[in-house]
Amino acid sequence: MRVTQRMLNNNMLHSLSNNLSKMEKIQRQLATGKMISKPSDDPVGLSYSMRFRSELTANDQYQRNLDSAVSWVDYSETTIGQAAQVIQRARELAVQGANGPNPQDALNSIAAEIDQLQEQLREIANSRFNGKFVFNGQKTDQAPYPDQNSYLSSTFDSGKISFELSRGVVVDVNMHAGEIFGEAGEGDNIFNVLATLSNALRTGDANEIQAQLGNLDTRSDKVIERWTDLGAKRNRIDLIDNRLKDSNINLQALISKTEDADMAAVITNLKTEENVFQASLSAGARIIRPSLIDFLR
Repeated sequence: MRVTQRMLNNNMLHSLSNNLSKMEKIQRQLATGKMISKPSDDPVGLSYSMRFRSELTANDQYQRNLDSAVSWVDYSETTIGQAAQVIQRARELAVQGANGPNPQDALNSIAAEIDQLQEQLREIANSRFNGKFVFNGQKTDQAPYPDQNSYLSSTFDSGKISFELSRGVVVDVNMHAGEIFGEAGEGDNIFNVLATLSNALRTGDANEIQAQLGNLDTRSDKVIERWTDLGAKRNRIDLIDNRLKDSNINLQALISKTEDADMAAVITNLKTEENVFQASLSAGARIIRPSLIDFLR
């Protein structure tokens, strides 16, 4: 095959174009700091990067869910702790009323405080978080105890408020009032106990006072159990939170490893390509003559 001047010229122009393309790609990496700016740069790397970013986006949503779950559990935990303190105060008053001879005026005063504690517990049971009633299942727009005597017949929604905190991990964050304060008709329903205790104090019925003291202890144990359950759930949420944060760090490192350019290597490659391009121009100047006269020399 005869090598013509046109072939030399075309090959030289093609080589110069390739060198320019390589320089343009490296300059783009240097300007953006990224190895991948378009799918053709690294199709396999792009697929990994998109998967990592998808998982990172999912983790961001899990983190928002977790923050909501933490807020709900913390509020419930605080509220149940307040209820436990009120019940403990009621027990102290019951012990005071049951021990020794007390004048009726003193028993009446104790009964009056018991009444106030009962109302305080009703307010705690009707607590709201972000405008939602905490202790009535999924019926967060309805108070579990709308009036003073509703404990006699109240039924509560048992629906769970749940948050997905990780792939396949769903955590319930709520308890209904019956689990904490007692269902209607239960002997240790705290509102029934306090109402009976108040009447017993006003009538000076020592046996009934002693009986309700036992019911107070039973209900107090159940409230503390529910309180402990929330604490354990809070610890589990903390563990999930730590795992999510560790996962985010790992995913960000993988994304960086896949996408980010090694700037030292990029600069070295750019200088190399610039030298190659200059050499190509120099060689081309010898092959592509600027005029017919130069060609005839």
